[in-house]
Amino acid sequence: MEMNEKTYLRIEEIISLPTLSGTTISENGKNVAFVKKTANWKDNRYRNDVWIYEKDKEQCYPLTTRDIDSTHALWSPDSRDIAYLSPAGDGENKKNQIFVKSIDSYSVVQITDEKEGVSQFKWDPTGKGFYYVAQSKETESIKKRKELYGDFHHIGKEFQNNCLYYIEIEKVIQNDKYEHGDNVVYQLTDGKDFHVHEFDVSNCGKKVVLMATPSPNMEDTINGDLYILDSKAGELQKLNLNKLLGGSVCFSPEGSKICYAASLMERDYYKTHIQDSTLEIYDIHNGELFQPLTDFDSTVTPLRWTARGILIRWQHKTNYLIGLLSDNGSVEMLSENVDGFIMDASITRDGNYIAYNKALTNETFEIYVDHKKITNENSIFKGKLKSNRQIISWQSSDGLEIEGVLSTPVEFDANKKYPLLVVIHGGPAWASFPIFSDCFNEKYPIEQFIEKGFIVLEPNYRGSSGYGNEFLKANYRKLGIANYDDVITGVDKLVDKGIADKDSVGVMGWSNGGYISAFCSTFSNRFKAISVGGGITNWSTHYVNTDIPYFIRMYLGNDPWNDPEIYTKTSPMTYIKSACTPTLIQHGERDARVPTPNAYELYQGLRDMEVDTELIIYKGMAYSSDQPGVNMAIMKQNLMWFSHHLLGESMEDFRVL
Repeated sequence: MEMNEKTYLRIEEIISLPTLSGTTISENGKNVAFVKKTANWKDNRYRNDVWIYEKDKEQCYPLTTRDIDSTHALWSPDSRDIAYLSPAGDGENKKNQIFVKSIDSYSVVQITDEKEGVSQFKWDPTGKGFYYVAQSKETESIKKRKELYGDFHHIGKEFQNNCLYYIEIEKVIQNDKYEHGDNVVYQLTDGKDFHVHEFDVSNCGKKVVLMATPSPNMEDTINGDLYILDSKAGELQKLNLNKLLGGSVCFSPEGSKICYAASLMERDYYKTHIQDSTLEIYDIHNGELFQPLTDFDSTVTPLRWTARGILIRWQHKTNYLIGLLSDNGSVEMLSENVDGFIMDASITRDGNYIAYNKALTNETFEIYVDHKKITNENSIFKGKLKSNRQIISWQSSDGLEIEGVLSTPVEFDANKKYPLLVVIHGGPAWASFPIFSDCFNEKYPIEQFIEKGFIVLEPNYRGSSGYGNEFLKANYRKLGIANYDDVITGVDKLVDKGIADKDSVGVMGWSNGGYISAFCSTFSNRFKAISVGGGITNWSTHYVNTDIPYFIRMYLGNDPWNDPEIYTKTSPMTYIKSACTPTLIQHGERDARVPTPNAYELYQGLRDMEVDTELIIYKGMAYSSDQPGVNMAIMKQNLMWFSHHLLGESMEDFRVL
């Protein structure tokens, strides 16, 4: 190889590509903070650091440089200090606590000392303290029971809810050797029978709106309610909205209205059908409801209510956009152009300054301040080859239009037939996007596939978000079979165009993408090789093992006891006797959403059918790994699996990984 010959990024380089998130702008509009996640190969872990951009100096630098994670940065109301979460504690039991640091000094103050750590927090608008969410304290009766009998848990009866607390900064500083108690921490909802998910504080600092569910059980996430807390009087009011709630919630500037995402259907109906959802505005004083965006995609989320309107974020096909929603229901676009994916956005209270992180087509994420790019992460591609991503569309067998992301090499030849790999996203209410980000695809090495001579299709099958509520509901009681049609018609489109080799096609995906891949493995003989990552293989057994059985009822319309036929029809294991495709199965040992019995069932079935199969269980891993080395192994295993079965390359090093 000549020294000046360009190459694609290696797997290590892709995993090492920094991920930018948590962008937040100071109230004076002069400074921005964000979190930068990098791979530390020496310790085989990821590292998160808070970075600062000072607009006046046009300077970017890390605020936190200790060998410890720092996330969730928030500016103080006076823009002088920044608070963030970082692990603290003894030995292995380190949990996230709130720390405060001034950008003008080296001193750092630890504010909280919660046994189970802090999950989220907000500054008191006065700047005097913090509202934060942490697990409820263990009751005295449970402590005594443990001493007498040992530790056990009454399933569905005993919960350690996330509760809201308040802490004053000055009291912490005055009590350097404080022991956490009522003299420092105000317990605002501890002892209440609900689990706090999201909250917002009114600009006056006197009211808090809480989005809460009856318990931390995932099954209860469809039973959310809103509560208004008068933090001074200690009074708590439940708003009986009878709506399904989700996402964030925010106060209007004067504190008389709240905005949140809600389902348009009644709660009982949720058990039988996928929901439409939209933004809703509720007037606390007169109880009036207003739905300003019923024609928007269900992904629309309120981020902050400013003096100029509500900052909202929503998906439109393969773009994520932001805008300001005014009182009359009109939306002022804040995205400089309609192309691109805005991950998160932050706006000042007056609505005059904004910061966000955005990825354009074929690029990775950068930070923008008032629409000016202030980072240069895409420099990693300088002097490298990079695949080209474009959006294509086709009709499924029932006429429904499906889009997908097609990745091709730099020197793509439209007259050549390429081996084709299909990468299927999870969800299903998610999508594939034409951007370059490891945070959306940490399992499949698309750049290496392209370098090997493949082209890659990522279909946004029915049920994907961003295409409207009817497209979401087109998945109802059609899981697996209709998804297979959406995938195979996309394959046929590329075959018919003459750019894909019909006899050299592979498919892979994780979670719901793993389910569709498993369905392809047993239902079809069209593929040369398949990889099933964390996939559902039998809905009936999965129903009693997953932490979200309501999700299955929502999509299949019933439970397995009252409608066993739909569970059979949509399960990959039903078709195991016709399976013939070499199948790699990868699964996280601690995946509560899709537990490992799914993997073992498919593995045993394929072995009994004498189909070439490999099963790999990743120790300690749930859906994804916090070790870059594990992610590299997952990618390399997939690269070798498909290179072997579609290109005839050796599998010699497969088990050395």
